[in-house]
Amino acid sequence: MPPKPQIAIVGPGRLGGALSLALTEAGYRVSEVISRNTPDSRKRAQEIARAIGSVATTPKTSKLDSHLIWLCVPDREISAVARALSHSVGWKGKIAFHSSGALASDELDLLRRRGAAVASVHPMMTFVRGSIPSLKGVAFALEGDAKAIRLARKITRDLGGDAFSISKTNKIAYHAWGGFSSPLLVAMLVTAERVAKAAGLSAAQARKIMLPIVRQTLANYSALGPAGAFSGPIVRGDVPVVQKHLRTLQKIPRAKEVYGALAQAALEYLPARNRKGLKKLLAG
Repeated sequence: MPPKPQIAIVGPGRLGGALSLALTEAGYRVSEVISRNTPDSRKRAQEIARAIGSVATTPKTSKLDSHLIWLCVPDREISAVARALSHSVGWKGKIAFHSSGALASDELDLLRRRGAAVASVHPMMTFVRGSIPSLKGVAFALEGDAKAIRLARKITRDLGGDAFSISKTNKIAYHAWGGFSSPLLVAMLVTAERVAKAAGLSAAQARKIMLPIVRQTLANYSALGPAGAFSGPIVRGDVPVVQKHLRTLQKIPRAKEVYGALAQAALEYLPARNRKGLKKLLAG
């Protein structure tokens, strides 16, 4: 296999698009971007292909002559896509990745049985419309066959990322951790917007005002660790203030429950004075 093998990307979604661009910038040739045979999917594949000097294909027109076939499709579709592609070409000597954070490499077991080395290769990063994140410094969780893992480590290095191994049995916990790191963080922030509305601010104002403190909190967390970054009435053990918070938050859907759950987590994991009084208040 050449130092930088040719790669076919299956799935022109947000992850597939970001990976195609990053791989091309890292000196890899993406030979084709394979989409579903629907107008929207074909259009996305064509846009990606134009951006990187590749071609857009569908399962029926794809050549699949690349050394590496990288499936960037939703979790529920991985095994079905692998089955659909399994008879297209000979798989002996090829490598196949999927990028699910929750599922193991066994989703590609049919390709493994046909001679491919397979792995799950998941970047711990959020991919949303309107934003293409850099993959430099991003951690990639790897699990699968030794040959596939070796290639995954090399590609991760070339992308500027950091590879680490994860076991099949730990993937769900790993994926839930990712949930806390981004989508549930957004859920907490949008709840904060609703609290800001009760204080007389619009959502746009709330975001503008919150961003400096959110950024500084993350900077403190990075530099000082969770205990060093923790501030506010819970660390001070200020039961009367927390009680007033809870009373006000009752008027805002879900806000009291979110506040209570996070406050209880704080009492479990972070420094706090008057822990007994706070626990009693939160249990009430």
